[in-house]
Amino acid sequence: MTAVDGGDDRDAARDAAGELPEGFLRGGVVLHEAHPTDPAPGPGCGPSTRTHPVRSVRVGGRWHDGAVTPIETPASGGAATTAPATAVPTTTVPTTTLPASTVSASTVVGEDGLARPTWAATDPLLREYYDTEWGMPVRDEHGMFERLSLEAFQSGLSWVTILRKRPAFRHAFEDFDPESVARFDEDDVERLMGDAGIVRNQAKIRATITNARAVVELRADGGLAPFVWSFRPANTPAPVTYADVPTSSPESVALAKALRRRGFVFVGPTTMFALMEAVGIVDTHLVDSHRRGSSGVWPG
Repeated sequence: MTAVDGGDDRDAARDAAGELPEGFLRGGVVLHEAHPTDPAPGPGCGPSTRTHPVRSVRVGGRWHDGAVTPIETPASGGAATTAPATAVPTTTVPTTTLPASTVSASTVVGEDGLARPTWAATDPLLREYYDTEWGMPVRDEHGMFERLSLEAFQSGLSWVTILRKRPAFRHAFEDFDPESVARFDEDDVERLMGDAGIVRNQAKIRATITNARAVVELRADGGLAPFVWSFRPANTPAPVTYADVPTSSPESVALAKALRRRGFVFVGPTTMFALMEAVGIVDTHLVDSHRRGSSGVWPG
């Protein structure tokens, strides 16, 4: 594994192999050894019992930070790069806690009277993402490829880290145009490994290039977005608390296997379930959230 910044590919590899332990996959609040603020991660990727500076919330297929926003540091065993950073800055957003009138176990009712999950109620960037983007249908190739790529980069990191870096990711990967990324070569890999604006993990960078080529090939059979949407389940979860949100499903397992047969990598069942949540294929908004049923795909 080659990782200059936070995050490595252990979670994705174990996800793809179906080897993540039960504690790692359980919903609710857990401690995550692969989190970038962990000063000394051990050999496993499951919940840690050591003292940890940040509580991470496992909701569905993703990690979200708790009350504290982590500072990204080099991954254990990795060395900080001396290559010049890209000119494109990451998104900087204040992380002050937003006022709330009511706090429940899993949701917060803000001053605007709208209920949101706690992970989306404190950081303004996460709140905007939750209110306008997460869970809304994505049916175009470009949008699906971007989200597939970012879900892979997120493994081992909190989602807000990826959101803050998304402008730099888009610049570095040609706005996630599959044909452009499919043409990337070793010079581009070297360029991306020197770009401090993104997550500089060589395995994930190469996976994105591999997946771009697979996206182009999949056009002959209808394209990426229709392919992913063909795994929409007959029903969607109706979670009341974080613990009710699944981290994978029979459909996400089947999707992962089908994508791997098509040449995709870093597409394990947990990562694919997070993708299905993000693009509206399943609705895992908590039942008392103001966003429940907002996609139009599923009833509220």
